[in-house]
Amino acid sequence: MELVISQGFLTPSLVGEPMSEGEGKPPVVVVSESTSVTSGTAVQEKLIVAARVFSDLLKPTYGPRGLDKMLYKTDGSTAVTNDGAKIVAELMVKHPAAKMMVSMGNSQEEACGDGVTTTMLLCGSLLEEANTLLSKGLHPLTLVDGYRKAMGVALSQMDSDSTPLDDERLLGVANTALTGKGAEAAIDIFAPLVRDALNAVQNSVETPSAEHVAMFKIGSGGLRDSHLVRGIVVRRRVLMDSLPNNIDKASTAVVGSDIKIRKMTRSAEIQITSAENLDGFIEAEQSRKEEIAQALIKSGAKLILCGGEIDRDILHDLADEGILAIPQLDESELRNAAGATGATIIESVLDIDSSDLGVAGSVHWERRQATDQVEDIITIDNCTNPSVVTLAIGGAGETATEEIIRGLHDALRATSLAHETGELLPGGGASHTRIAQAVREASESEPGRARLAMDAFSRAMETIPATLAANAGKDILDSILEMRTAAREGSKTPIGIRADGEVGDVSGVWHPRAVIEDGLESATETSMSMLRIDQVISARGD
Repeated sequence: MELVISQGFLTPSLVGEPMSEGEGKPPVVVVSESTSVTSGTAVQEKLIVAARVFSDLLKPTYGPRGLDKMLYKTDGSTAVTNDGAKIVAELMVKHPAAKMMVSMGNSQEEACGDGVTTTMLLCGSLLEEANTLLSKGLHPLTLVDGYRKAMGVALSQMDSDSTPLDDERLLGVANTALTGKGAEAAIDIFAPLVRDALNAVQNSVETPSAEHVAMFKIGSGGLRDSHLVRGIVVRRRVLMDSLPNNIDKASTAVVGSDIKIRKMTRSAEIQITSAENLDGFIEAEQSRKEEIAQALIKSGAKLILCGGEIDRDILHDLADEGILAIPQLDESELRNAAGATGATIIESVLDIDSSDLGVAGSVHWERRQATDQVEDIITIDNCTNPSVVTLAIGGAGETATEEIIRGLHDALRATSLAHETGELLPGGGASHTRIAQAVREASESEPGRARLAMDAFSRAMETIPATLAANAGKDILDSILEMRTAAREGSKTPIGIRADGEVGDVSGVWHPRAVIEDGLESATETSMSMLRIDQVISARGD
C-alpha cells in the first residue's frame, strides 16, 4: 500500500493493481508506504503533547521557590541548574513541534538573556487552552484571530504599566534576575555588584552589557568574598620572583605577539669558521634583543602584557628597570586588558609609542600553589574609566560556582537590557495578571467567536502567577482570585506572588519590559504557527 494524490488529497492506493480502460489516468505515487499522515484533532494532540513535555519539565524550576534539575550530558559530565535556557539547550528533541519550542527558547535567550521558562510556560498554556476550544469545534483561524487581538490588548496594557528606570529599580532588576539562582545565598552582595559593574563601564561604552564584565573564579573563600575588580584578573606564572609587585598607576603596554627575536621562516645553515665569527654572531643576536628591550623601556611602560613568549634575556633587562612582564595571555585576556587600561594592542614591539600605552590603577600578583604547578593570580584594578571590569567570585565548589556565574550572567543581561531600554514592568506575575484582566475586559466587546479565543488567552496569562503560587506550596485558585480582584480594582501598587508565595505588594520585583514583551510575543507567534498546522506527514512513519 502506498499513498497517492487523488483529487488533491493523500490517499492509499494498491500499487500494481491493473487499471481498466475508462478509469482515466493512473494515480501518481508521491510517498512511500512507510509514510504516516496525521490529520484533524490528532495533529493538535501531538502538538499539545510536545508543549506539555516542556511545561511539565520547566514548571517545577520556575520562580524563587523553583527546584533544580540535574543534567547528565552525553559526554558523561553533569550540571545542576534551574535555568530554562540551559535545560532546553541540553535536550535532544526529535519531534518537529518540540524543535519549534526549543527554537523559541533559544531566540528568547539570545534576545534578552532571560525569560526562557516564562516563554515556554506561556506557549504551552496557550496551546492547551486552544486545544480545549478546538475539541469543541472552534476553527483554528478563529483562534489565531482571537490571539492576535488579545496580543494587541496586551501591548497596550504594557504601555500603561511601563515604569521608567532609576538606580533603585535597577538594583531591583538585578535582585529579581538572581532570585531562585545559586547566587541567592549572597544576593545582597551580588545584586549591587551587578549594578556597580555596569555603572563602572557606562562612561567608556555606549551600551553597557554582559560582554563588558568578565568572570573570575577565585577558587577559595566563600561567596561573600566576591568583589568587583575595576580591571581584570588572570592566572599566569610570573617568571621571575624578582619582578616588581604592588605597582600603582602603571603605564601598560599590551603586546599581541612574542617578545623575542623572530625565527626565520626558511631553514638555513650558518657556517662559522672562527671564534671571532661566533662572537660576532652572538653579539649581533644580543644586540637585537637589547634593541627590543630598549624599545619597551623607552616607551615608559611599567607593565607589559604579552600574548606570546618573552625571551629570557629580554625579561632580565625589563626586570632590571623595574618592569613587570606577563607572558602567554590568550586573545580574550589581551582584549580585556586593553579595554580595562585603555591601551592599544600592538604587534611590533619596535614600533611602540607612548600613545599606545594605557594605565593600570594598581597591579598586584600573588603566588598560590596549584595541584601540578605554581600559578600566580595577577590583579589589575582601580583603572580609570575601564570598558571592561571583572567580577571575582569566591567559593571553592566548581559545579556550584559555575551555576552562580550563569546566574550572574543572566542578571547582567537583564540589567544591561534595562539600561538600554529604560522601561520596566513589575514581576511576580503582576504584569501577566493585569494583561489577563485587560484582555478579559476587551473580549466583552468582541461580537464574534474570537471572544472565546481572547478569554483563552487571558486564562493562559494566569499560568505565570499560578505556577509561582504552586511552587511555593500555596493554593492556586485562592491566589488567582485574589490577584484578579486586585487587577479588577485597578490597584496602583503592583500585586503579585511574593517570594514567600503570598499575594501582596511586589514593588521591588522588576523585569525589563523587553523580557516580558518579547517572551509573550514569541509564545503567541509560536502557538499561532502551530495552530495553522492541519496535517503532519512523517516519512519515518512515527
